Parts: sequence; structure tokens; C-alpha cells
Amino acid sequence: MNRFASVIIDIAAEKLDRPFTYLIPPDLSDVLEEGMEVTVPFGAGNKERKAYVVALTDHCDYPLDRLKSILRINERSVGLEGRALELAVWMKKHYGGSLITSMQTVLPVKKKMKERRYRTILRLADPERLSEEIKKLNPMRFAARIRLYEALMTAEEIPEGMAKEKLGISASVFKTAEKDGLIRIEESRLYRAPKAAAGGKTDVSLSGEQQAVADDIREKLREGDRKPVLLCGITGSGKTEIYMELIADALKEGKQAVVLIPEISLTFQTLMRFYARFGDRVSVMHSRLSDGERYDQYERVRDGKLDIIIGARSALFMPFHRLGIIVIDEEHEGSYKNERMPKYHAREVAEHLAGRDDALLLLGSATPSVESYYRSQQGEYRLYKLKSRFGNAQLPSVHVVDLREELKNGNRSIFSEKLKQLLTERIVRGEQSMLFINRRGLAGFVSCRSCGYVAGCPHCSVSLTEHRDGLLHCHYCGHTEASPKVCPKCGSRYIGGFRAGTEQVEEELSKLYPSVRILRMDADTTKNKDDYDRILSAFADGEAEILVGTQMIVKGHDFPNVTLVGALAADLSLFSQDYHAAERTFQLLTQAAGRAGRGSKAGEVVIQTYRPEHYSVRLAALQDYEAFYEEEIGYRELADYPPVSHLMNLQFFSKTEGAGMKRAEKIAEGLRSLPEEERPEIMGPAEALIGKLKDVYRTGLYLRDRRRGVLDKARELAERLQEAESAEAGAAEVVLQFDPDPMNSF
Repeated sequence: MNRFASVIIDIAAEKLDRPFTYLIPPDLSDVLEEGMEVTVPFGAGNKERKAYVVALTDHCDYPLDRLKSILRINERSVGLEGRALELAVWMKKHYGGSLITSMQTVLPVKKKMKERRYRTILRLADPERLSEEIKKLNPMRFAARIRLYEALMTAEEIPEGMAKEKLGISASVFKTAEKDGLIRIEESRLYRAPKAAAGGKTDVSLSGEQQAVADDIREKLREGDRKPVLLCGITGSGKTEIYMELIADALKEGKQAVVLIPEISLTFQTLMRFYARFGDRVSVMHSRLSDGERYDQYERVRDGKLDIIIGARSALFMPFHRLGIIVIDEEHEGSYKNERMPKYHAREVAEHLAGRDDALLLLGSATPSVESYYRSQQGEYRLYKLKSRFGNAQLPSVHVVDLREELKNGNRSIFSEKLKQLLTERIVRGEQSMLFINRRGLAGFVSCRSCGYVAGCPHCSVSLTEHRDGLLHCHYCGHTEASPKVCPKCGSRYIGGFRAGTEQVEEELSKLYPSVRILRMDADTTKNKDDYDRILSAFADGEAEILVGTQMIVKGHDFPNVTLVGALAADLSLFSQDYHAAERTFQLLTQAAGRAGRGSKAGEVVIQTYRPEHYSVRLAALQDYEAFYEEEIGYRELADYPPVSHLMNLQFFSKTEGAGMKRAEKIAEGLRSLPEEERPEIMGPAEALIGKLKDVYRTGLYLRDRRRGVLDKARELAERLQEAESAEAGAAEVVLQFDPDPMNSF
């Protein structure tokens, strides 16, 4: 009887985004399974293409003489298991794009790597018999065999590699001993694993506040309440200890855990804490691992040899079969949003997985995203708060320095007088400092160093962007004007685009403190696989007094000897063309302040800013998240921005100038034909913030509605319109991507 397979071809094109039916050859009929990667002949020229099997059947509606046969199974590929295939289908439906793109996304490992093996020498004879064998042997002829038997008298098993290297024993000696029934050689798989310290399996005593939170979550779980949990705790309040307590509960039930962290640089410290608690059934998954390490972690999870995976977004897609808890630490971080198709948010995918597998989703942050906190206020998440630092540590003292006043007083340095004073005190006392530049959101905005004026659009509440043509542009309404030579507010000549970098900060520090050891951590110093761990380990070991970096250095790290944190350009992110600007500024400054004084020593923070009166800066200095949220959500409600409403950005890319704009206008016209009750607000189209990138022209079309379902239906219509437009003769090639609730300006 003939059998057939439905496959998805590995080509991300709209017209090919559907299953194709192939005949299964007899030699593959009993071994082919859903999710396997295969090679098939495709197209008029029967070009060999990769494909994934999505269904198997004994029935086919097509004539057999029109069907092609699968050529072979790709043995070196990692197949899609049924659960991963279900997730890929959900992601395509939720985020748009092609199914093959979603399928490739949910495979964190694409190809099989050669297995490493190791052999162990196991003792079968008791020590007395080995002693008798040694007496029979001539030491001049059988010295190697004697060394092996003597070693086995004190150890029941010895790694073969060590026996060869340390004892000088050859394979022939092993064969003789095995033939005589004295030993057995056992071969096992050797997994490539990221570097980690041995675990001590230590337990941590929770504070009363932590215990109350953990106990209430447990009680709700016993009652069958699997509502996602948002844990809002000030910096240093001990959220990680609660994560570990609830993970330990899941492990006792035979379940498994995923812990997401936003930065690779956090892996080292986080992994060490989890190893200390849970031992070697913990591992990591991130892009800096070698192909072999990634493949082996994937296999260890699939084979049930790991209980906990810590990593970035891709850790969500590890093949756990008994998932009990998903933790998303620092859940507010923008790195949880994927910027390639499908443009998923890890929080949404985790919520889907937790619902599917009846697992707990636990979100944690000192500065939750406005979206998550809003959902907790709507009753969709259960909210818990930690208001005290763990171990009686105190929040740091915060000094807000007005850089306008520094300039008036003649200080043109990138360091305020207050920061220099506190840096000097730390160096004298043998304590450590961290200095960072808030580079996020820097888009060439123009500001006045005398009064803090920022050139803004008269028609939109955003800053203007300085282009190379010398003009200031608004990327929302198209307004342009000349870049000012003097400040229009105060007449100062100290006006222009802000430009500063970590390398410049390091150089200036070296001039101020020639004998002080400085480490720098940014994209340039962390290009290699182990650079993150190397720099952070060196700083933790006291090999430098000052660590300079971008925002990556102030996220989640815990250095007890750090008593000073300096934010050199605190308000840069306020001027990005993005409705998240104030939120990101508040989060970054609050998180930065939280790095100081986490040990027994008191901490201080210096925030250098041109906008000390701005609510995000003022409330970050006070570490007052609730006050910030109330102010920010008010602005979101007035502007009808997420989370009050939903946004969807339709992004058009074309190598032909004007083609993307023309396609966007046609699709916008089609969307406007929807019935009024099903039609979202349509904004644009307009040229993207960066209108041309790598010779590709970029156009954006925004949709807005308070009902996510309305946007999903509009997206589905846009996909059909795009397919129809692309199929027309002579149509320019235009790629359409969808970005629901975008995190960044396009």
C-alpha cells in the first residue's frame, strides 16, 4: 500500500507557504516520521530541496503519476518533534510570515554534530584476586599490567583516557585484562558542556517576606490556579531565591524548568548560583556556545539528562517533555522581543507554552514592563511585591547632577565634580565602581548643553533627527528644518548632536587616575565566546577598580564590593523616537542604581542628566516604580498606545525605490475596505525611521485597535493582498513583515 507525506519546502516565499504531497518510497515507509527533515525534488527542474514532514497519510487525492517521491531522510539534521511543530503552527498564526520560518525558529539546533565518546575501565575482580594476579606477573615484562591492577585495587573504575595518559597503559593491556575477566570496558557518550563550577547543592534560607510570597504561590498552584505570576521586587530583594524555591518544587514533582535571562553577560553569575543549588543537571543555551555545545545541550534535554536550562530566547524551544515552570528574569528587557520574522515576544510564547503544558509562568523584575504591570492591574497576572532588600542591605543614596549647572560652573568634562569626588573616595577605600553610558535610543538628536533644550518636531511629540545633509527630520510626519547653530531657547553656542563612547570614557579615566586598573565591557571587547565571563570574573576577583561599559554592565549583576555606580548620560534614551522612551530610561536608571551597595557596604549612585525634572529620571532616583507607572500609563491612555491599545507595524522592504511605498498604499487601501466594526485605525504609510538600509528601501504602515483579534484579521487580509499583488505580472519584489506591538521605532 502506498504512503504519502505532506511536506513544507525550506523556502520562505508566500506562494510556497503550503504543504506539498510526496510519495514515500518503500525503503523509507517504516522509518519516516512527522517532523523529520528530508530532501525532495522540487520545481520544474527537480532541484533538490530540504523540506520538513508535517503529516503522514495513506490517502492522496492526486493521481500517482503526478507525484514525486521523497529522495532521502537527512540523517544529520535535527527533526521537529510534534510539540515543536504545534508551536511553529501557533507562531505562524499569531505573528504571520511563512510556516517554514516559524519552524526554523523553534529549532534552536539545526544539525546533528558528531558524538563524542568516552570509555571507562570497570573492575570486575575483587582486590584480593588482583593482588594474586600481580604476584604471578614478572615486573620486567608486565609492568603496565601491574600498574593497572594496582590502580584498580583502590578504585572500582578508572577513565580509560586517564589510564592511558597517567599510567602509560596500551590498548593490548586492556584487552588481556578483559579477556581474563578482571575488567570490563564500558563506553558512554561524552557531552560537550559550557564551563561551570561544581555544584554544592546548597539550600538558601528565605526571609519572611520571600517565604510569604513563595508560600502563597504554592497555595495557589495547589488550588489549580495557573495564572501567570508577576514578581515585582526592588533591586536586591532576592527574586532569584524565590525562583529557585519554586523550581525546586517543580523538580521534586519530576518536572523541568526554563529560566530566561536577557543578556549573555548574565549567564556566568546566574549559572553559578543555580549550580550551587541544583548541581550539574543545570546548563545554558545561548548564541555564544559552539555548534557542538548547543547540540549536546539539546540532546541532554531531549534525553532527560538535564532538569534546568538557563538562556536567552532560544532556551524556550528546548525539547522538554515535562515542563513545570518557566521563569523570565528581568522580564521588562527589550531583548526578549525577536527582531526577525516571526517577530515574537518571549513572554507571549512562554505564556502559550505554560498554558499548553499546565506549567507556571513566573515573570520577575524590579521595573516591570508597563505591559505586564497593566495586565496585573487588569487581573490577568497575579502580582506579588518585595519591598525590602535581602539580608538587610539598604538601597543606595542617589545624587542627580544637572549637567547644565556643571557647564555654567566651567566643567566641560564628561565627569561631574560629584562623580569625580566619589570615584576618588572609592579608590582610596579599595572599593569598586561601575560607570556606564546609556547609548540606547541614540539617534543623532540635537541638544543644548547650556539649558537642556532638545530640538523637537512642532507637529509630533518626538525629537528631530540630525541627518548628514545638515537638516533635522521628523520620521513621523516628514517635517524638516535646518540644524541650529545657536540654541533657539537660550542663545548658547553649545548645541549639537551628543557623541560619546565607552572608549572615550576609559581614556578620560586613565588621565584622571593613571594608576587605577580599568576594565571596559562593550560590543568591541566582547566579540569572542568567553569574553563576557573573562571580564566579569576579573572584576569580581578585584582585578580592576572601575568597570566601564554600556547598559549591559548594569543588568542583574551582583558585585558586593561595588559601592558606586555612575550614569554618565542618563537621559539619552529619552529622545529616541519611540513611545517606550520614558519607560526605558526609568528602567535602565533604576536597574543601574540597584547595582550599588548590594553587600554590607553602603552604596551611592550619580545620575548625570540634562533633564533632572523629567519624571522618569526623578522617580528612578527615588526607586519608585508605582509612581512612575501611574504617570506613564496616563500618557499611554491619552495617546492610545500599548498596552491600552495594540499596535501592528506592517513593514515593507524593496530594492526598488518607491515599490515598497506603492505596495503599502495598495494594502492600506484594501484594509480600508473592511467593515467599520472590523477595521482598525490605519496610520500611514510613511518612510521608515531609516528609509534605506543596505540598499533596501523601507516603508511602514501602522494599524491600531484595542482588540488584538481585529489586528490579527487585518494582518491575514494584508497577507492575502500581498500574495495577490506579488503574483501580478511585472510586480516589483516587495517583502512584507509584521511586527505586533513593536518594541522599537522602525
